[in-house]
Amino acid sequence: MLRLRPAESNDAPLLRRWDDEPHVLASDPNDEWDWETELGRRVSWREQLIAELDGRPIGFLQIIDPAEEESHYWGEVGTGLRAIDIWIGPADALGHGYGTTMMKFAIARCFDVPSVSAVLLDPLESNVRALRFYERLGFECRGPRRFGEDDCLVYELTRSKWRSLAGSARDVQSDAR
Repeated sequence: MLRLRPAESNDAPLLRRWDDEPHVLASDPNDEWDWETELGRRVSWREQLIAELDGRPIGFLQIIDPAEEESHYWGEVGTGLRAIDIWIGPADALGHGYGTTMMKFAIARCFDVPSVSAVLLDPLESNVRALRFYERLGFECRGPRRFGEDDCLVYELTRSKWRSLAGSARDVQSDAR
């Protein structure tokens, strides 16, 4: 069973190593995560989780409130939104459904908050595999947007669309509350 736990400062070396994996670089080439600083900061607008399979870390998941996030990466957005960042670290953990399980958990967690009306994503426009993945989960493309140096597509999943898809996160154990 996949288990999610809060990311801690001692996860920084692992996450830095994952940042150098070719598949991670291809999906996030121009982003520099300051892991040592960010993992040590506890802020109300963000949750950072490590996905483990039988005790082996295999992925990272971040959920933010884009209206409260300090850098205003998403620009001026209204309340009632969440944004998700997700990746699988080791290449041998790709293609086994772990990302789908993690996303279903994250989406359900976002919509556990009654005021959340939609979830946002910002995959690279060129990352066709990620675009298809998000579309299979019910996300709809809202259009292109440039974030820093990256040409991305903004994807959105509304609460009503999610309900119609009957998403489930029952196959995830979480220590993250």
